[in-house]
Amino acid sequence: MTKRTLTIRADAPSALPRQDSWTPSPERAERLKERARTLRRELSEAETALWDKLSGARLGGIKFTRKAVVGSVIVDFACPSRWVVVSLSGEGANPELDALQDRKLTEAGIRVLRFTDDEVLTDIDRVTKEIATLVHTPFDRPGRPAPQRRTQPPRGRA
Repeated sequence: MTKRTLTIRADAPSALPRQDSWTPSPERAERLKERARTLRRELSEAETALWDKLSGARLGGIKFTRKAVVGSVIVDFACPSRWVVVSLSGEGANPELDALQDRKLTEAGIRVLRFTDDEVLTDIDRVTKEIATLVHTPFDRPGRPAPQRRTQPPRGRA
């Protein structure tokens, strides 16, 4: 009997692990990161005003990031430790796309707050108060389900 080994050709395409609908492909993830970097340099007036209130852990010691990639979505502000994202909708916002993004984030266990640019610019104190209330509200962090333990009767005892 001859022993055969499996070999992989140098020119064979690499097998990528199967992606779920939440995780973008490596190429798309890189494009999203580049787009987020660009957007960080081009903040709107409302985003700048809200970032002044959220940056530097000014909101009760809670840290936020701006223009963060969460799954396959770029959100305006994210608080990873509290599973909260804040999105601002400007003039040219697409309500259907916003609703789809909110639904995907919510299904992943992320709490979403959405404000219009006008709300931020006219009543920033109310907006920051709503954000502070949500990040300080206790929540059940989403996670993997607990593994099922099999219980077996002790051996040798009847």
